[in-house]
Amino acid sequence: MDTEAQPTQRDRSSHPGTPGPEGRSRFALLSRLADWLPGGRITLTLFTGLAFLLLLNAFVMQPFEIPSGSMERGLRIGDRVLVNKLAYRFGAQPRRGDVIVFDGTGYFGDADYIKRVVGVGGDHVVCCDKKGRIEVNGRPVDETAFLYPGDSASSVSFDVVVPPGRLFVLGDHRSDSSDSRDHLGSPGGGMIPVGDVIGRADWVMWPYRHWTHLTRPSAYARVPAPPAGGAHG
Repeated sequence: MDTEAQPTQRDRSSHPGTPGPEGRSRFALLSRLADWLPGGRITLTLFTGLAFLLLLNAFVMQPFEIPSGSMERGLRIGDRVLVNKLAYRFGAQPRRGDVIVFDGTGYFGDADYIKRVVGVGGDHVVCCDKKGRIEVNGRPVDETAFLYPGDSASSVSFDVVVPPGRLFVLGDHRSDSSDSRDHLGSPGGGMIPVGDVIGRADWVMWPYRHWTHLTRPSAYARVPAPPAGGAHG
Protein backbone atom coordinates (compact mmCIF):
# COMPACT_ATOMS: atom_id res chain seq x y z
CA MET A 1 0.00 0.00 0.00
CA ASP A 2 1.33 3.33 -1.00
CA THR A 3 1.52 5.53 2.14
CA GLU A 4 3.02 8.61 0.48
CA ALA A 5 0.80 11.63 0.94
CA GLN A 6 -0.75 12.77 -2.27
CA PRO A 7 -0.69 16.50 -3.07
CA THR A 8 -4.11 18.11 -2.98
CA GLN A 9 -5.37 21.36 -4.45
CA ARG A 10 -6.08 23.79 -1.58
CA ASP A 11 -9.01 26.11 -1.68
CA ARG A 12 -7.51 29.43 -2.78
CA SER A 13 -10.04 31.41 -0.72
CA SER A 14 -8.77 29.88 2.53
CA HIS A 15 -5.04 30.48 1.89
CA PRO A 16 -3.60 32.38 4.86
CA GLY A 17 -1.76 34.79 2.61
CA THR A 18 -4.90 35.85 0.76
CA PRO A 19 -6.96 38.64 2.37
CA GLY A 20 -10.60 37.83 2.95
CA PRO A 21 -13.53 39.92 1.71
CA GLU A 22 -13.41 42.17 4.77
CA GLY A 23 -9.68 42.84 4.37
CA ARG A 24 -10.05 43.53 0.65
CA SER A 25 -12.94 45.88 1.46
CA ARG A 26 -10.84 47.95 3.90
CA PHE A 27 -7.92 48.06 1.47
CA ALA A 28 -10.18 49.22 -1.33
CA LEU A 29 -11.69 51.93 0.90
CA LEU A 30 -8.24 53.26 1.83
CA SER A 31 -7.16 53.18 -1.79
CA ARG A 32 -10.23 55.16 -2.87
CA LEU A 33 -9.65 57.65 -0.04
CA ALA A 34 -6.00 58.06 -1.05
CA ASP A 35 -7.05 58.60 -4.68
CA TRP A 36 -9.57 61.26 -3.60
CA LEU A 37 -7.12 63.27 -1.48
CA PRO A 38 -4.73 65.74 -3.13
CA GLY A 39 -1.30 64.19 -2.77
CA GLY A 40 -2.68 60.67 -2.54
CA ARG A 41 -1.10 58.26 -0.09
CA ILE A 42 1.39 60.81 1.22
CA THR A 43 -1.44 63.10 2.35
CA LEU A 44 -3.34 60.17 3.85
CA THR A 45 -0.24 59.14 5.82
CA LEU A 46 0.23 62.70 7.08
CA PHE A 47 -3.42 62.95 8.16
CA THR A 48 -3.19 59.58 9.95
CA GLY A 49 -0.05 60.68 11.78
CA LEU A 50 -1.65 64.00 12.75
CA ALA A 51 -4.74 62.24 14.10
CA PHE A 52 -2.52 59.96 16.18
CA LEU A 53 -0.60 62.93 17.59
CA LEU A 54 -3.83 64.74 18.47
CA LEU A 55 -5.15 61.69 20.32
CA LEU A 56 -1.82 61.29 22.10
CA ASN A 57 -1.86 64.96 23.11
CA ALA A 58 -5.46 64.81 24.31
CA PHE A 59 -5.32 61.64 26.38
CA VAL A 60 -1.75 60.49 27.07
CA MET A 61 1.12 63.00 26.86
CA GLN A 62 1.14 66.75 26.35
CA PRO A 63 4.10 69.10 25.90
CA PHE A 64 4.12 72.21 28.08
CA GLU A 65 6.42 75.21 27.74
CA ILE A 66 7.78 76.76 30.94
CA PRO A 67 6.55 80.39 30.85
CA SER A 68 8.38 81.86 33.86
CA GLY A 69 11.25 81.37 36.26
CA SER A 70 9.05 80.18 39.14
CA MET A 71 10.37 76.60 38.94
CA GLU A 72 14.07 77.39 38.57
CA ARG A 73 16.62 75.98 39.09
CA GLY A 74 15.26 72.73 37.71
CA LEU A 75 12.96 74.18 35.04
CA ARG A 76 14.12 77.20 33.05
CA ILE A 77 12.10 79.65 30.98
CA GLY A 78 11.49 78.12 27.55
CA ASP A 79 12.07 74.51 28.62
CA ARG A 80 9.57 72.03 27.20
CA VAL A 81 8.34 69.39 29.62
CA LEU A 82 6.33 66.31 28.77
CA VAL A 83 3.23 66.02 30.96
CA ASN A 84 1.91 62.56 31.75
CA LYS A 85 -1.88 62.91 31.58
CA LEU A 86 -2.48 59.32 32.69
CA ALA A 87 -0.51 59.65 35.94
CA TYR A 88 -3.65 60.29 38.03
CA ARG A 89 -6.35 58.76 35.84
CA PHE A 90 -6.69 55.28 37.35
CA GLY A 91 -7.11 55.92 41.06
CA ALA A 92 -3.62 57.32 41.72
CA GLN A 93 -3.41 60.69 43.47
CA PRO A 94 -0.82 63.49 43.31
CA ARG A 95 1.88 62.96 45.91
CA ARG A 96 4.09 65.34 47.83
CA GLY A 97 7.06 66.33 45.69
CA ASP A 98 5.34 65.76 42.32
CA VAL A 99 5.70 68.54 39.76
CA ILE A 100 2.24 69.05 38.29
CA VAL A 101 0.56 71.12 35.62
CA PHE A 102 -2.93 72.35 36.51
CA ASP A 103 -5.68 74.65 35.32
CA GLY A 104 -5.58 77.71 37.57
CA THR A 105 -8.90 79.18 36.42
CA GLY A 106 -10.75 80.59 39.41
CA TYR A 107 -7.80 80.07 41.75
CA PHE A 108 -4.56 81.45 40.27
CA GLY A 109 -5.70 82.94 36.95
CA ASP A 110 -7.07 81.90 33.58
CA ALA A 111 -4.07 79.84 32.51
CA ASP A 112 -2.22 76.59 33.12
CA TYR A 113 0.47 76.58 35.82
CA ILE A 114 3.32 74.31 36.85
CA LYS A 115 4.24 73.93 40.54
CA ARG A 116 5.46 71.37 43.05
CA VAL A 117 3.03 69.62 45.40
CA VAL A 118 4.01 70.32 49.02
CA GLY A 119 0.84 69.27 50.82
CA VAL A 120 -2.03 66.90 49.96
CA GLY A 121 -5.48 66.53 51.50
CA GLY A 122 -5.34 66.45 55.30
CA ASP A 123 -1.74 67.69 55.57
CA HIS A 124 -0.72 70.34 58.09
CA VAL A 125 1.80 72.63 56.34
CA VAL A 126 3.73 75.21 58.37
CA CYS A 127 6.47 77.71 57.57
CA CYS A 128 8.84 77.94 59.00
CA ASP A 129 10.65 76.06 61.79
CA LYS A 130 13.64 77.45 63.72
CA LYS A 131 15.98 76.40 60.91
CA GLY A 132 13.85 78.07 58.23
CA ARG A 133 12.39 74.83 56.85
CA ILE A 134 8.84 73.98 55.86
CA GLU A 135 7.18 71.40 58.10
CA VAL A 136 4.58 68.94 56.86
CA ASN A 137 2.70 67.03 59.56
CA GLY A 138 5.38 67.99 62.05
CA ARG A 139 8.31 66.75 59.93
CA PRO A 140 10.76 69.32 58.48
CA VAL A 141 11.43 68.95 54.75
CA ASP A 142 14.97 69.47 53.43
CA GLU A 143 14.39 71.26 50.12
CA THR A 144 18.01 72.12 49.32
CA ALA A 145 18.14 69.59 46.45
CA PHE A 146 15.65 71.57 44.35
CA LEU A 147 15.17 75.00 45.97
CA TYR A 148 16.58 77.92 43.99
CA PRO A 149 20.08 78.80 45.31
CA GLY A 150 19.92 81.64 47.82
CA ASP A 151 16.17 81.33 48.37
CA SER A 152 14.62 80.61 51.75
CA ALA A 153 11.77 78.16 52.09
CA SER A 154 9.43 81.15 52.23
CA SER A 155 9.55 84.81 53.12
CA VAL A 156 5.87 84.53 54.06
CA SER A 157 4.78 82.65 57.17
CA PHE A 158 1.79 80.32 56.90
CA ASP A 159 0.07 77.63 58.89
CA VAL A 160 -2.56 75.73 56.90
CA VAL A 161 -4.42 72.44 56.83
CA VAL A 162 -5.07 71.24 53.30
CA PRO A 163 -8.74 70.30 52.75
CA PRO A 164 -9.55 66.85 51.32
CA GLY A 165 -9.30 66.74 47.54
CA ARG A 166 -7.03 69.81 47.42
CA LEU A 167 -3.30 70.46 46.99
CA PHE A 168 -0.94 73.05 48.47
CA VAL A 169 1.60 73.93 45.77
CA LEU A 170 4.76 76.03 45.67
CA GLY A 171 7.29 77.04 43.04
CA ASP A 172 10.91 75.99 43.54
CA HIS A 173 12.06 79.60 42.99
CA ARG A 174 10.19 80.86 46.04
CA SER A 175 11.18 84.53 45.64
CA ASP A 176 9.85 84.52 42.04
CA SER A 177 6.77 82.36 42.36
CA SER A 178 3.10 83.20 42.77
CA ASP A 179 1.67 80.08 44.38
CA SER A 180 -0.58 78.85 47.19
CA ARG A 181 1.04 81.29 49.64
CA ASP A 182 -0.20 84.28 47.63
CA HIS A 183 -3.80 83.09 47.42
CA LEU A 184 -4.53 82.04 51.00
CA GLY A 185 -7.24 84.71 51.20
CA SER A 186 -8.70 83.92 47.78
CA PRO A 187 -11.59 81.52 47.03
CA GLY A 188 -10.35 78.04 47.84
CA GLY A 189 -7.57 79.42 50.02
CA GLY A 190 -4.93 78.92 47.35
CA MET A 191 -5.51 75.16 47.38
CA ILE A 192 -5.79 73.49 43.98
CA PRO A 193 -8.59 70.94 43.40
CA VAL A 194 -7.16 67.58 42.41
CA GLY A 195 -9.70 67.50 39.58
CA ASP A 196 -8.03 70.52 37.97
CA VAL A 197 -4.67 68.75 37.66
CA ILE A 198 -3.82 68.16 33.99
CA GLY A 199 -0.96 65.78 34.68
CA ARG A 200 2.48 65.18 36.14
CA ALA A 201 5.57 66.64 34.50
CA ASP A 202 7.85 63.63 33.97
CA TRP A 203 10.50 64.76 31.48
CA VAL A 204 12.30 67.86 30.29
CA MET A 205 12.42 67.21 26.54
CA TRP A 206 13.82 70.44 25.09
CA PRO A 207 16.34 71.97 24.72
CA TYR A 208 18.37 68.80 24.46
CA ARG A 209 21.07 69.97 26.88
CA HIS A 210 18.39 70.24 29.61
CA TRP A 211 16.99 66.76 28.94
CA THR A 212 16.25 65.00 32.22
CA HIS A 213 13.76 62.77 34.03
CA LEU A 214 11.87 64.60 36.77
CA THR A 215 11.67 62.45 39.89
CA ARG A 216 10.01 62.87 43.26
CA PRO A 217 12.52 64.18 45.87
CA SER A 218 13.31 61.68 48.60
CA ALA A 219 12.83 64.37 51.28
CA TYR A 220 9.04 63.94 51.02
CA ALA A 221 9.18 60.17 51.55
CA ARG A 222 9.85 60.74 55.25
CA VAL A 223 6.77 62.91 55.79
CA PRO A 224 4.22 61.01 57.90
CA ALA A 225 0.52 60.84 57.12
CA PRO A 226 -1.62 63.45 58.91
CA PRO A 227 -3.09 62.40 62.28
CA ALA A 228 -6.57 61.98 60.79
CA GLY A 229 -5.20 59.66 58.05
CA GLY A 230 -6.49 59.32 54.55
CA ALA A 231 -3.87 61.46 52.82
CA HIS A 232 -1.64 60.08 50.12
CA GLY A 233 2.05 60.83 50.38
